[in-house]
Amino acid sequence: MFSSSTLYKNQNYDLLKRNCLKDRSLFEDPEFPTTDKSLYFKKAPAGRVEWKRPGEISDEPHLFVEGISAHDLHQGSVGNCWFVAACSCLALKPQLWKKVIPDSDDQEWDHKRPEKYAGIFHFQFWIFGEWLDVVVDDRLPTTNGELLYCHSKPNNEFWSALLEKAYAKLSGCYESLEGGNTADAVVDFSGAVAESINLETEAYYEDKEKEDHLFEDLLKLKAYGPQ
Repeated sequence: MFSSSTLYKNQNYDLLKRNCLKDRSLFEDPEFPTTDKSLYFKKAPAGRVEWKRPGEISDEPHLFVEGISAHDLHQGSVGNCWFVAACSCLALKPQLWKKVIPDSDDQEWDHKRPEKYAGIFHFQFWIFGEWLDVVVDDRLPTTNGELLYCHSKPNNEFWSALLEKAYAKLSGCYESLEGGNTADAVVDFSGAVAESINLETEAYYEDKEKEDHLFEDLLKLKAYGPQ
């Protein structure tokens, strides 16, 4: 399922990070700047938006706090519950999230060696038959000092906000994430095929045979699906 990735916008994470460390600077992504066009194409978010780095939001930022969890994600002000649901699914599958969030140990903050931090991250998504490696800087939109969009329950955990930023960059802006489909995001996170089942319209509760068949399919998926 997994293969080598293509650089999105021809941005090489390792090279960009090395250059920042050499210059002792924090990365600023020219391909997804801290401007209104990265936030929206039609409707501006409410309130005054300030782009802040995690170190300006929390005293001790981390990519993960006590590991990755599917139960501590919050949607934020854009209607992308579908994306948050897909992130929760992703967090349950180590083989998948370690592909989508590559080199997570290397990308994690090292508070004992702050000079090794360059304010740059990268994530990988399956788009049109290939894995794309998407680079972002760590500047995140906030209002009143709090993250505007997707965020984790621990206020010093930033994997979900940074992952969402990479996905928004790929989509053009944050507003482009409004009203999507969870199955589409699952495909982008896995390279697999997703199937949506509407329990109400399919009326499984009215047909015992269909209900049993669905249960068998779910058991097979749990046993043999991506781990």
